[in-house]
Amino acid sequence: MITGLSTATVLTTGALVAPALIHLGIPKLKVAAMIAMSAIYGMIAPPINVPAMIIGGGVDMPFIGFELPLLFATFPLAIAVNLFLGIKYIKNINLDKTLPDLEADAFQDYGWRLYAPLILVVILLLGVRIFPAIFPNLGVPLIFMICSLVGLFCGKKFNFFKLSHFSLQEAMPVIGILVGIGMFIQIMTLTGVRGLLVIGSLSLPAFWRYLGIATMMPLFGAISAYGSASVLGVPFLLAFLGQNEIVVGSALSLISGLGDLMPPTALAGIFAAQVVGEDNYFKVLKYTIIPAIATAIWGIGMIIFANELGKLL
Repeated sequence: MITGLSTATVLTTGALVAPALIHLGIPKLKVAAMIAMSAIYGMIAPPINVPAMIIGGGVDMPFIGFELPLLFATFPLAIAVNLFLGIKYIKNINLDKTLPDLEADAFQDYGWRLYAPLILVVILLLGVRIFPAIFPNLGVPLIFMICSLVGLFCGKKFNFFKLSHFSLQEAMPVIGILVGIGMFIQIMTLTGVRGLLVIGSLSLPAFWRYLGIATMMPLFGAISAYGSASVLGVPFLLAFLGQNEIVVGSALSLISGLGDLMPPTALAGIFAAQVVGEDNYFKVLKYTIIPAIATAIWGIGMIIFANELGKLL
C-alpha cells in the first residue's frame, strides 16, 4: 500500500513473512501464491496506486477520492484469497508448540527507533491528505529518500556504499525489465498499434467489452501492469463515461494488476517463487488461477454496479 509496487512488496515484506508461513505448515508453493496475490492487492490499495494514476492521467482525472473504492476493491479479496489458500493448514495449529522462541535482541538494543523510518513514511504520506495545510506535499520519491536516510541512524550500523552497490546489483534485472517494457509501449504508440487497440476497445459491444476487460487487460499486463493501464485502461474508462469514473478506474486498475501474474514477465509470481526457494514459477502460478479469476469477476462487478457503489462509497 505504501510503495504501490508489487515487486518491492514481494522482495521485502514477502521475504519476511514467507519463513513464518512455511513454519506454520503452509506448503511453500501456496505461501508464494499468497505473497504474490497479496502484493498485487497491496499495489492496488491506497494511498499509492500507480495504474489508477496512469488511467486518471489519460483522461485528466485527478487522483482524488479513490481511497474507499480502492479499499473496497482490495481488502475483501485480500482476506478471502489468503483464507482460501492457507486456512486449512493452520486452523488447528498450536502456535506455542510450533513457533520457535525468538530473541528480540535488536529491539532490546534499539527499541522503537527501529520503526522510526516506517512511522515517518506513514506520517508524511497521510499527513498531506489529512492535514494539507500543515504538511507539505513532498512527493513519494522524496519521502522515501528522507525516510531511508533516517534509517541510517535507527539500528545496527552498516556500510552504506557497499550495501547500496549490492542493492543496485540486485535491482538491475527488475529495472531492465521495466525499461524494456517502457520502450516497447513507446514503439507501439509510434507505429499506431496503441491507437488501433484504443479504437477496437471503444467499438466493442457491451458484453464483449466486459469480456475484453477481464481478458485483454491481464494478458497485456504480461508486458506490464502499468502498460496495460496506459494502453487499455484509458480507452476502457472512456467507454464507461456514463458511470462513476472513480469506481470504474479503481476496478480497471485492479484488473490491470493481474498482469503481474502473466508470463513471461510475471514479476509477482517470479519473485514470490524465488522468495520461497522455488525455481519453476509456473508451479506457483497454478495456485493463483482461481484467485485471479475471482479478482477479475470482482472488478467486472464493480464496473457493472459503479454508480451504486459510487453512492455507497
